[in-house]
Amino acid sequence: MWMRTQLQDYSLNYNKIPLYRDSQSSIAISCNPVQHSHTKHIHTQYHFIKEQVENGIIELYFVRSEYQLADMFTKALLDYRFKYLVRRFGMRCLTPAELEVLAKESA
Repeated sequence: MWMRTQLQDYSLNYNKIPLYRDSQSSIAISCNPVQHSHTKHIHTQYHFIKEQVENGIIELYFVRSEYQLADMFTKALLDYRFKYLVRRFGMRCLTPAELEVLAKESA
Protein backbone atom coordinates (compact mmCIF):
# COMPACT_ATOMS: atom_id res chain seq x y z
CA MET A 1 0.00 0.00 0.00
CA TRP A 2 2.92 2.32 0.68
CA MET A 3 4.27 1.71 -2.84
CA ARG A 4 0.81 2.37 -4.30
CA THR A 5 0.77 5.76 -2.55
CA GLN A 6 4.23 6.57 -3.85
CA LEU A 7 3.25 5.69 -7.41
CA GLN A 8 0.14 7.86 -7.17
CA ASP A 9 2.35 10.80 -6.17
CA TYR A 10 3.94 10.47 -9.63
CA SER A 11 0.54 10.14 -11.34
CA LEU A 12 1.01 6.41 -11.88
CA ASN A 13 -2.24 4.71 -11.00
CA TYR A 14 -2.18 1.14 -9.82
CA ASN A 15 -5.22 -1.10 -9.82
CA LYS A 16 -6.19 -3.22 -6.86
CA ILE A 17 -3.36 -4.70 -4.83
CA PRO A 18 -3.44 -8.51 -5.03
CA LEU A 19 -3.15 -10.21 -1.64
CA TYR A 20 -2.71 -13.98 -1.66
CA ARG A 21 -4.06 -15.87 1.38
CA ASP A 22 -4.03 -19.57 2.23
CA SER A 23 -7.07 -19.27 4.51
CA GLN A 24 -10.44 -19.30 2.81
CA SER A 25 -12.15 -18.33 6.07
CA SER A 26 -10.06 -15.16 6.40
CA ILE A 27 -10.95 -14.25 2.81
CA ALA A 28 -14.64 -14.84 3.52
CA ILE A 29 -14.52 -12.65 6.64
CA SER A 30 -12.67 -9.88 4.79
CA CYS A 31 -15.01 -9.91 1.79
CA ASN A 32 -18.25 -10.06 3.79
CA PRO A 33 -19.47 -6.57 4.72
CA VAL A 34 -21.73 -7.95 7.47
CA GLN A 35 -20.40 -8.36 11.01
CA HIS A 36 -21.46 -11.72 12.47
CA SER A 37 -21.40 -12.96 16.05
CA HIS A 38 -18.55 -15.31 15.09
CA THR A 39 -16.33 -12.39 14.11
CA LYS A 40 -17.19 -9.95 16.88
CA HIS A 41 -14.26 -11.18 18.99
CA ILE A 42 -11.76 -9.97 16.37
CA HIS A 43 -10.11 -6.75 17.54
CA THR A 44 -10.96 -3.73 15.39
CA GLN A 45 -7.35 -3.14 14.31
CA TYR A 46 -7.46 -6.44 12.41
CA HIS A 47 -10.34 -5.22 10.26
CA PHE A 48 -7.92 -3.04 8.29
CA ILE A 49 -7.78 -5.51 5.38
CA LYS A 50 -11.57 -5.77 5.38
CA GLU A 51 -11.83 -1.99 5.06
CA GLN A 52 -9.32 -1.95 2.20
CA VAL A 53 -11.27 -4.68 0.37
CA GLU A 54 -14.49 -2.69 0.80
CA ASN A 55 -12.76 0.45 -0.52
CA GLY A 56 -11.53 -1.43 -3.61
CA ILE A 57 -7.85 -1.03 -2.76
CA ILE A 58 -7.03 -4.69 -2.06
CA GLU A 59 -8.25 -7.80 -3.86
CA LEU A 60 -7.95 -11.14 -2.06
CA TYR A 61 -7.03 -14.39 -3.78
CA PHE A 62 -6.85 -17.91 -2.39
CA VAL A 63 -3.61 -19.82 -2.84
CA ARG A 64 -3.02 -23.29 -1.46
CA SER A 65 -0.55 -23.50 1.42
CA GLU A 66 2.04 -25.40 -0.61
CA TYR A 67 2.23 -22.50 -3.08
CA GLN A 68 2.37 -19.72 -0.46
CA LEU A 69 5.78 -18.21 -1.23
CA ALA A 70 5.77 -15.97 1.84
CA ASP A 71 6.12 -19.07 4.05
CA MET A 72 9.82 -19.08 3.17
CA PHE A 73 10.24 -15.88 5.19
CA THR A 74 7.78 -16.52 8.01
CA LYS A 75 8.01 -20.20 8.99
CA ALA A 76 10.53 -22.86 9.86
CA LEU A 77 10.33 -25.26 6.92
CA LEU A 78 11.58 -28.72 6.15
CA ASP A 79 14.61 -28.83 3.84
CA TYR A 80 12.74 -30.07 0.76
CA ARG A 81 10.00 -27.45 1.25
CA PHE A 82 12.49 -24.58 1.60
CA LYS A 83 14.37 -25.67 -1.54
CA TYR A 84 11.09 -25.88 -3.47
CA LEU A 85 10.15 -22.31 -2.50
CA VAL A 86 13.64 -21.05 -3.33
CA ARG A 87 13.26 -22.51 -6.84
CA ARG A 88 9.79 -20.92 -7.17
CA PHE A 89 11.42 -17.54 -6.50
CA GLY A 90 13.89 -18.26 -9.30
CA MET A 91 16.79 -18.53 -6.88
CA ARG A 92 19.01 -21.42 -5.89
CA CYS A 93 20.91 -22.57 -2.82
CA LEU A 94 24.68 -22.21 -3.17
CA THR A 95 27.14 -24.70 -1.76
CA PRO A 96 29.90 -23.45 0.56
CA ALA A 97 32.40 -23.96 -2.27
CA GLU A 98 30.33 -21.80 -4.65
CA LEU A 99 30.04 -19.10 -1.99
CA GLU A 100 33.80 -19.13 -1.50
CA VAL A 101 34.39 -18.67 -5.25
CA LEU A 102 31.94 -15.76 -5.33
CA ALA A 103 33.61 -14.14 -2.33
CA LYS A 104 37.02 -14.37 -4.03
CA GLU A 105 35.66 -12.93 -7.29
CA SER A 106 34.10 -9.93 -5.57
CA ALA A 107 37.21 -9.13 -3.48
